[in-house]
Amino acid sequence: MSAGEWAGLVAAIALVVLVVLLAVPLLKLGRTLDETTLTIRQVREQTQPILSQASTTVTHVNANLERVDDITGNAANVSSNVAALTSVAAATLGSPLIKIAAFSYGVRSAARKKREGQAVADANAAAKAERRARRGARRAV
Repeated sequence: MSAGEWAGLVAAIALVVLVVLLAVPLLKLGRTLDETTLTIRQVREQTQPILSQASTTVTHVNANLERVDDITGNAANVSSNVAALTSVAAATLGSPLIKIAAFSYGVRSAARKKREGQAVADANAAAKAERRARRGARRAV
């Protein structure tokens, strides 16, 4: 065998060793990709029911929100009706009630002043009678 043949043989063996050394990581990488594919498949299978349940939940929430929207609209209508009724009641009953309240206040005030005036007049009359009695008692002595 010549030196060229030996060099070719060494190069061929080196190439085989290189291919074997590169094949091991490639096989491990293939297994890793298979495991990753399996994991992704399992995750997809487990998330599909969760997503369908979430979709159902969102559908129910939307239905309830529509009901709440209807209730809110009805409450707004009731509120506006009550406001209108209050303004009508204030317009029709407010002025007469204010007049009645003012009149009754005036009557009570006048009655109180008359009572106070009568009490003052009675007190003045009693004081006058007492002075006359003292004066008459002094004259009699």
